[in-house]
Amino acid sequence: MPKGLEAWYELIKNKDVQALQDQVADGAVFHSPVIHKPQQGKAVTVKYLAAANAVLNNGTFRYVGEWTPPNSAVLEFAAEIDGISIDGADFITWNDDGKIVDFKVMIRPLKAIEKVMQKMGEELARTEG
Repeated sequence: MPKGLEAWYELIKNKDVQALQDQVADGAVFHSPVIHKPQQGKAVTVKYLAAANAVLNNGTFRYVGEWTPPNSAVLEFAAEIDGISIDGADFITWNDDGKIVDFKVMIRPLKAIEKVMQKMGEELARTEG
């Protein structure tokens, strides 16, 4: 199991977004399923992961598959928002200290991407405003 994966699962289980500050490396990069350009830096990575946790980790979220090459993981997930089924994957890479250095999210189908984009926009506006 990659160093950092157990801590990630605990964060999701406990909905502990404060733990993101400890789990994300300073130079982390976040790849959104809807924003073309990768988001650079710890602050923006934490912001997007916290918003995604608020939107997706709603009682229906669950990991349904796991592939763990060295220092990384591909975690397939399923969730539901407003009756829309979401199928996706988190591609996570950790450094040797167990800190997240790269986080990519992929979501399907198109209806799910549209719903997540709407809800993420609302959550980001709520937390920034």
